[in-house]
Amino acid sequence: MRESVQAEVMMSFLVSEELSFRIPVELRYDAGDPYAVRLTFHLPGDAPVTWAFGRELLLDGINKPCGEGDVHVAPTSPDELSDVHIRLQVGSDRALFRAGAAPLVAFLDRTDRIVPLGQERSLGDFEGSLEEALDRILSEARQNEQNAG
Repeated sequence: MRESVQAEVMMSFLVSEELSFRIPVELRYDAGDPYAVRLTFHLPGDAPVTWAFGRELLLDGINKPCGEGDVHVAPTSPDELSDVHIRLQVGSDRALFRAGAAPLVAFLDRTDRIVPLGQERSLGDFEGSLEEALDRILSEARQNEQNAG
């Protein structure tokens, strides 16, 4: 079973109303952290910057404005599925990006095949139960080994 998905999309980095440029952004989802998506922005002349935030926030933001705090996601037009604004903020510094909704939806669809939305918690419980069972098996094996030796 695949445990992660990646995609690269081109986004516009909106510096001002007059200035923007396109940059590659890597999208990554890992089943080991089932609630989060990671976006790595490759800005020219700078080291890549990675932001992690809720997968559900990205999904909801494609259709309606959402997000509190450092990450806001909103459709550029409330009437049609076209582009999405992603605003990232640290203190008073802000960066605004514009992405096509279609590649984001395609990426999110692939994440849903790994861990369906709403099933993140059951995945975590399964992993915890598996780890507990493995610890118990290893402990019993060590005990049997000691008793035999």
